[in-house]
Amino acid sequence: MGDEKVIRLHVNRKDFEEIYFKGNQGSLFFSSETRSKTIITIVIALIFLITFSLKENLSKESFGILYFISFVFLLCAVYLSVSINKESRWKKQVKRYLKSLENAGIYEIRFNNETFNVNLNEQHELSMWSEFVTAETHEDYISMEGKYNYMFPAKSMSKKDYTVLKQAIKKNIK
Repeated sequence: MGDEKVIRLHVNRKDFEEIYFKGNQGSLFFSSETRSKTIITIVIALIFLITFSLKENLSKESFGILYFISFVFLLCAVYLSVSINKESRWKKQVKRYLKSLENAGIYEIRFNNETFNVNLNEQHELSMWSEFVTAETHEDYISMEGKYNYMFPAKSMSKKDYTVLKQAIKKNIK
């Protein structure tokens, strides 16, 4: 089965927030998910306003352009509002998760050559390494996606433990 390794994580909410809300992530209008939709909606709104201010110069046959642009603007606004709602829900979930981490008495990772187990206040999440679809190792954090999704900041563990975890991920997740 192999030697089991145990890594105890030291929870500091700020370390996790730095990763989750890096850049504009968490911003409702300019996160990576909503930025392009916001810009497109603003551009369409400007085109609509310009067209609307010039409506006296439009012939009766060209009035359909105004209706078409207003319809496109409404579609963009609805699409943007759906994305903002999704971003807002994600942000609330992250904050709820970070709150649970603040109250954590035990937060540790146990793994061997076959299994990966996360223990958060005696709530165990056991996965086989083969259940992970992707994993990314960066200088400041590790993220893993599969049956459960995880993100572990490098600041929450010792450099030695971080290196051991990175090597285990490279070895076990293809």
